[in-house]
Amino acid sequence: MGHILIDRRWFSNSLDVRFFRVVGCHTDHCLMVSKVRETLAVIKEAAQTVDRERFNFGKLNELEVRKQYQIKLSNSFAALENLNDKRT
Repeated sequence: MGHILIDRRWFSNSLDVRFFRVVGCHTDHCLMVSKVRETLAVIKEAAQTVDRERFNFGKLNELEVRKQYQIKLSNSFAALENLNDKRT
């Protein structure tokens, strides 16, 4: 019936377009009804901000730090073994 002038970036968002002649208005214009899909963009920086604990593995070269790490690690495994023994 008529041509729709629409910017190309919005063309794929138009789902359904219909024209209606208005009765009794004595005009050459038509009423246009359109269904439009809108998408929201997520900022990548906001989506990727996750609190992550950073590890400095270079500190494991220090003897005292390495010993403390080994003790904590062995204690963690011992605690896990105790939990498994209590469950069975």
